Amino acid sequence: MATPSPSERIPVKRLGLYLLLGVYFGIVLTRSEVISWFRIQEMFRFQAFHMYGIIGLAIVVAAISVAVIKRRKVRDLDGEPIVIPPKDMTPLATRYWAGGTIFGLGWALTGACPGPMFALVGNGLLVMTVGIVAAMAGTWTYSALRPRLPH
Repeated sequence: MATPSPSERIPVKRLGLYLLLGVYFGIVLTRSEVISWFRIQEMFRFQAFHMYGIIGLAIVVAAISVAVIKRRKVRDLDGEPIVIPPKDMTPLATRYWAGGTIFGLGWALTGACPGPMFALVGNGLLVMTVGIVAAMAGTWTYSALRPRLPH
C-alpha cells in the first residue's frame, strides 16, 4: 500500500476534532442505552420499542441530512463536493441482503454493532476488543476479496 502524500494526510487538528466527536458520540450512545446488551436483546425479541425508536429517528435524521446535502450542494472539509452514488436496488441485489445478514448476525452474536463496540470498551467492557478485532479482520478480508467478488 502506498504512503499517502502530504496533501492526503489528515491534519492533526482535524484528528483531534474527530476524536472529540467520537467521544461525544460514545457518550450519546451510552446515555441513550444503545450499547446495552439487554436493550439489543429486547429489540431482537420484539419486547420493547426503545431501539426501534432510536433507529427510526436515526433514519429520519439521515434522510433529512442527505436531502440537505444534495439540495445545498454541500462540500466536505477539503472543499470537494459530496457525491452520493446511486445504489443498485435490483430485486436480487445480493450484496445488500448478504451484507445485512452478516452484519445482523454479528450484531446479534456480540450484542453490539461497530460504533457501540468502541463505546463499550470505553465503558470498561474490555472483552469487546475481541469483537473489534474480529470486525477489523472481516473488513480486511472483504478488502482482500473485493476484486474477486461480483459487484
